[in-house]
Amino acid sequence: MKYIAELLSEEKYQLGESPFYDPRTKLLSWVDITEGLFYIMDENGNKKHFNFNKPIGAAMATEKKGQYLIAGSDGLYLLSDNTKEKLLDLTPYYKSYQRSNDAKSDPAGRLWFGSSVDDGIHEASGNLFCLNQGKVNCMQADTKISNGLAWNKAANKFYFSDSLEHAVFEYDYNLKDGSISGRKVLFEVKEGVSDGMCIDTDDNLWVAIWGGHKIEERSTKDGSLISTVHVDAENVSSCCFYGKNMDTLFITSSGKDLRGKHDGCLFTCKVNARGQENNYLKI
Repeated sequence: MKYIAELLSEEKYQLGESPFYDPRTKLLSWVDITEGLFYIMDENGNKKHFNFNKPIGAAMATEKKGQYLIAGSDGLYLLSDNTKEKLLDLTPYYKSYQRSNDAKSDPAGRLWFGSSVDDGIHEASGNLFCLNQGKVNCMQADTKISNGLAWNKAANKFYFSDSLEHAVFEYDYNLKDGSISGRKVLFEVKEGVSDGMCIDTDDNLWVAIWGGHKIEERSTKDGSLISTVHVDAENVSSCCFYGKNMDTLFITSSGKDLRGKHDGCLFTCKVNARGQENNYLKI
């Protein structure tokens, strides 16, 4: 099946990423990584933003309604009632030229977040981390560009996109302690690279393809391609489900160094699938 995404807003972002929908508040949120901006938009299209004055890789809602966790270049921050508080210093875990990239909460409410290089000088490098009971653990060392993360409904599988490995990986996942094992390639990306992703109630992945003008729906049974969503932006960065029925994709893209009419814009697309319930971060 083939879908065509619709333009949501003509406003452009240098590196739009980390889309998130909170059905409790009916708020959509996303970040502009390089500009250090976190955006929130209500169902009427009213927007507000918060400037962190440094790159921020991802943002997500916590169990506390209206509170967000922001993964920054030097730390993890809590944003609540327009006030930000540094929760954890990340400089012991990141090299000076690295920053946070994608981040998600797992089914137990633990924070998973990746690091990546923040310049065009150093070779791609990073790690995938998990914040578990106040301790930062390295879950997958020596990643290239740590990106999309997802867990299946049964909470026994974890999926991870390492962009410059040109693949999405599958792991066995232990809900009790958060450990992962048995890494294997679920599917490879031949054109473009796999970026952010989300998962539906049928355990199919919806993967943004950077450099591909599209989102791919992939089966977690065998990695096969089920459908595509054409997006009028070259570098599609991520997506999430939103809306009353959780059957519409909210899609981000990057406009950095691109001149296409809609590069860097936000998009939506109604699909024949429903997103899984959110995992909210436990702080």
